[in-house]
Amino acid sequence: MIFIQTRSTYRLLFHKNINKDLFLIHNKHFLCFKSRFSTLNTQRNKERIGPFSWKSGSLFLITGIFLVWHFKNEKKKVEQRRHSNQNISIGKPRIGSDFELVDHNGRNVTNKDFLGKYMLIYFGFTRCPDICPEELDKMASVINNINSQRNLLTPIFITCDPNRDTPSQIKEYLKEFHTQIIGLTGSYEAIKAVCKAYRVYFSTPPNVKPDDDYLVDHSIFFYLMDPDGHFVDVFGRQYNAQQITSKILQYINDWETSKGYII
Repeated sequence: MIFIQTRSTYRLLFHKNINKDLFLIHNKHFLCFKSRFSTLNTQRNKERIGPFSWKSGSLFLITGIFLVWHFKNEKKKVEQRRHSNQNISIGKPRIGSDFELVDHNGRNVTNKDFLGKYMLIYFGFTRCPDICPEELDKMASVINNINSQRNLLTPIFITCDPNRDTPSQIKEYLKEFHTQIIGLTGSYEAIKAVCKAYRVYFSTPPNVKPDDDYLVDHSIFFYLMDPDGHFVDVFGRQYNAQQITSKILQYINDWETSKGYII
């Protein structure tokens, strides 16, 4: 409906629909008054929508967010359990086996003497000029990080140079790093068998004698075995002490959870 004012009077120009905007033209200036009136049809459309309001919409949104969070959380738990089971027994290379060696106190020991705790094993030799000392310093830090509150880890040093590394030589050598490290040696054939079982490469010059000055070439890894004697993981030189500590603690937590008890 449109009116034009002429000398303070309004004249109807056009009438179309009561739901249309109402325009008042006053002289040369347009005054626009938007006045929307609800019609019966509009009211009926609202009634068809039902009781849905911003409150119910908010409740619906919150419920949806909770369901999505719950689904993702449960999925994460399933993945963690699957990862834990894989760490324990599935998809791991066959590393490690039974062995019988001599410790740094001259006692005969076997792999079964170390069951019940996690074992961190390193292969090296006491006359190593730089790499072995660096790695054993790293091992000492890991020992302090893990065994400071609970004695969960047995650190083991196995020589790759049995011709020169006697029990007493190993004992004196390991004092420089940590008192908890257990040194192992044995005959050349026994050491060769252990290195083969752990897939450790080592090589000495041919026809050497114990008094000769020579170096032993060997692979540089830490081997982590679980309390049941199963291989868990291997750590190369690129891992620092803190990274190794974090991984071992996670493996220990997974193992304890899978067994349902604390070591």
